[in-house]
Amino acid sequence: MISDEQKRKAKKRAVTELEKILAVAFYLWVVLSLLEIHRFVVLRGVSPASVSGYRIGFAAINALILSKVIIIGDAFHLGEQLSKKRLITSALFKSAVFALLLIGFNIVEEVIVGLIHGKSITSSIPQMGGGGLEGKILVGIMAFVLLIPFFLFTELQRVLGKGKLQSLIVQKGSNADAA
Repeated sequence: MISDEQKRKAKKRAVTELEKILAVAFYLWVVLSLLEIHRFVVLRGVSPASVSGYRIGFAAINALILSKVIIIGDAFHLGEQLSKKRLITSALFKSAVFALLLIGFNIVEEVIVGLIHGKSITSSIPQMGGGGLEGKILVGIMAFVLLIPFFLFTELQRVLGKGKLQSLIVQKGSNADAA
């Protein structure tokens, strides 16, 4: 039988994991939404008839899925080989590793969906960035750059200690100077 202490610890861990997923999902949703708005603006400038509208809801669903991928990758300690090096080195390395992970996950996901819908593997591979290897490289570069602020934040949080960075960010200027 599970003791009350074990139940409390399990509940606390579940809440902590949910907070992590929601924080990652929020960041990804903001980034994906901005990219979607950018797509809308560019398409509207080219041809108003080609605009299919905002897909912000799709960005939220994608953000939730991708946040879970990042949390799982983090649980497997991906990118932690350089955590003892400079903070920027660790953040850049993690950004690169997780950009590759997210692109790989997206390709596998699209192939599985394509196979379910009766397509071949080659026709199911997503046409990222306009298609081809060049498109995948461009999307990889975008993912890498977009993950840098996220991993800089998480690395700063790791070095400063849990909650310290958040308290510095939300404190008033005079209180932050004193800390």
